[in-house]
Amino acid sequence: MSPRIEPKFGSAPLLKRKDFSGHADERSVTRAKPSRRWWPWLMMVALLLTGVLIWQEIKTSFYQATILHAYGQRLTYTLQSTPSDNVIYPRNGPYNLQRGYSKIGTWQPQLTEQGFVLARQTQFSDALQRFSALGFYPPYPEKQQTGLVLEDCRNEILFQFQYPQRHYQTIDDIAPLMQQLLAYIENKSLLDAQSPYHNPAIEWPRLGVALFNQLKQQVGGDSASGGGSTLATQLEKYRHSPAGRTNSLKDKFHQMVSASVRAYQQSPVTIKQRQQLLHHYINTVPLAAAPGFGEVHGMADGLWAWFGADYQHVSQLLMQSPDHINEETGLALRQVLALIIAQRRPSYYLLQGRESLEQFIDAYLQLLASDGVINASLYNAATNTSLQFITPGWQGTPFNQDQKATTLVRQQLTPLLGLAPYELERLDLTAQSTLDIRLQRQVSQFLQTLRQPEHASTHHLVGHRLLSKSQAEQVHYSLVLYQRTEQGPQLRVQTDTSERAFDLNDQSKLELGSTAKLRVLATYLEIIAELYQRYGDEPTEQLQLLDIAAQDKLSRWLIDQLLVQPGVDLDTLLDQALQRRYSANPSESFFTGGGLHSFSNFMAADNQREPTILEATQESINLPFVRLLADIINYSIYHKDTQGHHLMENDDDNRRALYLANFADREGADYLQQFWRKHRSLQPEQRLQLLLQSQHQRPARVAAVYLWMEPNATEQQLYRFIEQYTSTAVSDAELRRLHQNLSGRQLSLPDQAYAARVHPLELWLVGYLNKHPNSSWVDILTHSKQQRQDVYQWLFRTRHRSARDNRIGIMLEIEAFWDLHYRWQQLGYPFDYLVPSLATALGSSGDRPAALTDLMSVIINDGVRFPPQRLEQLRFAEQTPYETHWHYAAPQGVRVMEPEVARKLQWVLSEVVRDGTARRLQGAYQQLGITGGKTGTGDNRITTVDQRGQRVNHQAINRTATFVFFLGENYYGTITAYVAGADSEQFSFTSALPVQVMKSMEPLLQPHLLQQECPTLPP
Repeated sequence: MSPRIEPKFGSAPLLKRKDFSGHADERSVTRAKPSRRWWPWLMMVALLLTGVLIWQEIKTSFYQATILHAYGQRLTYTLQSTPSDNVIYPRNGPYNLQRGYSKIGTWQPQLTEQGFVLARQTQFSDALQRFSALGFYPPYPEKQQTGLVLEDCRNEILFQFQYPQRHYQTIDDIAPLMQQLLAYIENKSLLDAQSPYHNPAIEWPRLGVALFNQLKQQVGGDSASGGGSTLATQLEKYRHSPAGRTNSLKDKFHQMVSASVRAYQQSPVTIKQRQQLLHHYINTVPLAAAPGFGEVHGMADGLWAWFGADYQHVSQLLMQSPDHINEETGLALRQVLALIIAQRRPSYYLLQGRESLEQFIDAYLQLLASDGVINASLYNAATNTSLQFITPGWQGTPFNQDQKATTLVRQQLTPLLGLAPYELERLDLTAQSTLDIRLQRQVSQFLQTLRQPEHASTHHLVGHRLLSKSQAEQVHYSLVLYQRTEQGPQLRVQTDTSERAFDLNDQSKLELGSTAKLRVLATYLEIIAELYQRYGDEPTEQLQLLDIAAQDKLSRWLIDQLLVQPGVDLDTLLDQALQRRYSANPSESFFTGGGLHSFSNFMAADNQREPTILEATQESINLPFVRLLADIINYSIYHKDTQGHHLMENDDDNRRALYLANFADREGADYLQQFWRKHRSLQPEQRLQLLLQSQHQRPARVAAVYLWMEPNATEQQLYRFIEQYTSTAVSDAELRRLHQNLSGRQLSLPDQAYAARVHPLELWLVGYLNKHPNSSWVDILTHSKQQRQDVYQWLFRTRHRSARDNRIGIMLEIEAFWDLHYRWQQLGYPFDYLVPSLATALGSSGDRPAALTDLMSVIINDGVRFPPQRLEQLRFAEQTPYETHWHYAAPQGVRVMEPEVARKLQWVLSEVVRDGTARRLQGAYQQLGITGGKTGTGDNRITTVDQRGQRVNHQAINRTATFVFFLGENYYGTITAYVAGADSEQFSFTSALPVQVMKSMEPLLQPHLLQQECPTLPP
């Protein structure tokens, strides 16, 4: 049977088929052309159906709810224990910047450098990564209130800052009327329960008007520029858009899409989400910055900052029945309306535009009343009041001792993250410290009680070399306590009794007296160990050939010991080094620090002794340590690898000129600084008078001063000046001779100053300042370089070699103190400079209690220095897509001291407690193990003496007493007693005071330390 083909449309083509014989059979098939009259009807039906669907979608939002909900379910993230490679941190938006979300990625290098390791981090789903990469904002339950949280080692809260400070916990805490007012003014369809799938990000009428207005503006027409923002898009804008603004259509698109996805992510039904949206808006809307308060976010803070109103009371007033409406209720309504309206231009309406704000409020009150949102009685109550803006005072909190711990942790976080203190508070960050807040509070309270006379007596702090009862409350105490753990040294307590944020332990520079002897002793034993490592394996024949400078007594002693004891071990050698004897005789003077100095012992009975170094350490005798430091300085100058020996031996050495030039530059700068302080605040005439008052006013000297200042002055001008400043008559011939010899800068600066009988640099400075009155010290130093050299040219020409030797010796001593400073810095010394004087052995260079604790850490860790640890972990952005946890890793210590030296120092310090200046502590803390330490007393005062060395003025600055200690194998620290100001002259306590305080704390500390309650995190 032949096939039959019938096309559906149009005329049939000519069909060909083959018969069974294979011949083609052609026949034509024709069809009638169908009618097309139904096409317009079909298009109309399609358009009608499309319009119905669009209208239905505009009214119900059902389809977008279904699609966006399904899509939003894929925008997820998970917290994992491995680093993530697909987190996209936001770059813009006030919300992200303030909470630190934008900076988390940039903190990684600096945190890693400081010893932190990434422990946990979120992982974006592929969909969320693509969504964020397009510039949209991840949908998640954003926090309404965040801020810095500091915890101790048990996760107990030390400090918590909430931002905003006040907020409505739930939607039910907000008065229904407040919610209605906000929806009426900003987003009328927001609370419409008849549209369960309503998209809160789009309000079609407002959007249509906004688009129409934008179109008119594009074609050059005049049109209002009102936007189509809803509360949902406003939230996205002020949280996540650049600078919290809509700068382009792209920004608006990002806001609308992000808000839409956020609305539907949890459910296609958005009623609950819309209520949460309103709740979030009320709690976080930006409301400018109030004087005395700062940046204001949220209506709860806004009511307080701008009107001094309590947000909870305002809500209660707006919930009252109509029968209880009064003027206070009307004022509450007006305040709420003010903030709702002001959010459009908060900096204007809440500051300079307050009259306009009142007018807007009155207009809205009429609309609200006419539309039945508020009743007549509430309308009348509101119109009969006016806003009263306030300027709240600083919202400081009373000082408490927990602030010491808080300040300490914050001071470490601020440089760690590179933020200002106020930025730190607003981070979404929980930082766990190593502090033990329970112990910190107990210690702080105990130290405070010691300032009460009755408690001072009870704890035996009253007596000889201690306190009188009347002095107890003037003394402040501080304590630093570390625990040695497998994760490194961890700070447990750092507190003091002062009622200020200033930390005596970590921020001060104090003269801590004989604690400096511990640093000198450590350096001495290190040098012995260095020399042993260098020469210990040398054969005797080589040791005998060594050329040792006579001044290098340390090298000479060690070589002698190796010669008489071949094969001696380092530990034995260190014992012998501690048995070396030094005189305690105070009658010798020492040329140090550029001058001749003498020192005294605390106990006159020690003056005739020659104790061993061990005995001098135990009893803290001054003069042996002054002499020991002199030997250390001479070792730096004269030992084999330095050039000091050759410079002092050979006056023809070319390098001596460089040292003399450096001396001239340094000493000239010192003199100039004195003269600068003397003259900088004076007028030219006053400077001249002061300069002339400092020398006998003879005509030749007055002329020399004047003609240096005015080298081109005439004879008549010189005569008038001499007549003004001296009563001695000058003849015409004398005047002519003075003018001829001294004018025109014929003489060098030193010669002119010699004629004037003033210091050359003071003469130069006065002349320079008169011509350049606005010069800074840097300018003076820069422009006086050649003059400082000219003043000291006599050093290069003098026949007296001793003058050169003395000055070269001063520079060599300064260099040696640079070497000493480097050694001390390796052991934790905190400052950038040491006083180049042997007085440094007695504490004149200053120290810090916390830095002494670092030194003790090196000693009890067998010579290995670990960075002090105060932070355990950092948890950023918890329960957000950007959550990141950092843990402090067990640090790699650096060996800065030979273990034999460290162990020998431990033994020496235990001897100080057993039979030395800390013997009061003998027998205490026995359950913890061996106890050791070093005491020190600092009496810081300024004494002025005359040319004969007689004291003419005396001013007390402060008095300190310190005990740096270790308790057993695992605990160490520093305790300090401190009195500031002129009253310190009345105190005579010594280091016996902090030692006795430490003993008194035994019942408090020892049980706590034995329990070791603070857990340490796994490495």
